[in-house]
Amino acid sequence: MTINDYPQLEIHPVSGPLTGQVILPGSKSLTNRALLIAALAAGESRLNGVLSSDDTLYMAAALREMGVEISNHDATTLIVRATGRLTAPSKPLFLGNAGTATRFLTAAVVLADGEVVVDGDEHMRKRPILPLVKALQSLGIEVSAPTGCPPVTVRGTGRFDGQVVEVDANLSSQYVSALLMLAACGTHPVEVRLKGTGIGARGYIDLTLGAMQAFGALVSTPAEGVWRVEPTGYRAATYDVEPDASACTYLWAAEVLTGGDITYQMDTSALTQPDAASRALIRAFPNMPAVIDGSQIQDSIPTLAVLAAFNNQPVRFVGIANLRVKECDRTSALSQGLNRIREGLATEDGDDLIVHSDPALKGQTLPAVIDTFNDHRIAMSFALAGLMVHGITIDNPACVSKTFPEYWNVLSALGVRFTGKD
Repeated sequence: MTINDYPQLEIHPVSGPLTGQVILPGSKSLTNRALLIAALAAGESRLNGVLSSDDTLYMAAALREMGVEISNHDATTLIVRATGRLTAPSKPLFLGNAGTATRFLTAAVVLADGEVVVDGDEHMRKRPILPLVKALQSLGIEVSAPTGCPPVTVRGTGRFDGQVVEVDANLSSQYVSALLMLAACGTHPVEVRLKGTGIGARGYIDLTLGAMQAFGALVSTPAEGVWRVEPTGYRAATYDVEPDASACTYLWAAEVLTGGDITYQMDTSALTQPDAASRALIRAFPNMPAVIDGSQIQDSIPTLAVLAAFNNQPVRFVGIANLRVKECDRTSALSQGLNRIREGLATEDGDDLIVHSDPALKGQTLPAVIDTFNDHRIAMSFALAGLMVHGITIDNPACVSKTFPEYWNVLSALGVRFTGKD
């Protein structure tokens, strides 16, 4: 059996610094953006450094079902051949619990001529998508989601004529990104306007705009929270996907916890994804700040919260309300996991999470089985606790395949030992 095959995995504390070289996986966020945009561009595109994981495989499979040809040039390079149009699939698009793919495709399938159902697993069917549905309806598109979550039914006509759309992005910036990527394929210029001031992870909008522009889109910002997208469509291109900053957070944290020295295929301080900003907070360990605003680094919060358990002072995480509508309720999952290690280690205060840090946890034996709620980030972050504390067992370790399939093998190559449990 491989490490991923065990129902549970006990992490053994390390006896010294973790050192070695790691090849980071490609960014999930950029891979899925590039895949979709290349699928909307007529011609042959080459995507270098892509991530191959559950989420990106769902996106690629859905695009293939709509007539896009996607082939592997090698393990991290995809060739995408497309006509610039999508065809309605013969069956619903099943996207598991891939939120990025689900939201992006809900908008993009407007360009298919026919009815398209976008669906996911039981977890995805609890994740809200109504703000995006309402925005698409305001563009004159026939779309419905009776529960406010997937499944979503879109009756596409291969085009849309709307010119102004407002969207509430308080729950997710992905609603904005989905509309922006669609807008370049309109028959008129489209203004995407932010409704209100709240937006989750604004930095991901910049990633979207960068990917769009790499494939020939023209976007301007006439006012704060307003984007004007010209009806250029997209041109086939070669696009380089940078390594995944969210994946990198676990390794940065492992370095500071163990006094290690891990090298990567690039200077990770140059990463442009929003979660790269967590690097400075991680490097501040064991003196992380007393209050951390997680609104723009949401995927890093599980890493930071587990790291905070060993900090010199308690840490309150604020601006993290959106964590409750991720792959699971991550705030609750983090609180439960930390309190399984030691009762009282974490407290939920409204939507804030308080971690009552205790450096003396290091070296203790505190048997705890961590319920991952099938959430990759819960599994990978609590593995960090296992580097310091005896008895930490991760339930359903295979869930890391969502974004970092090689995670356990990477840790093993750095010297971490595991015991698989049936």
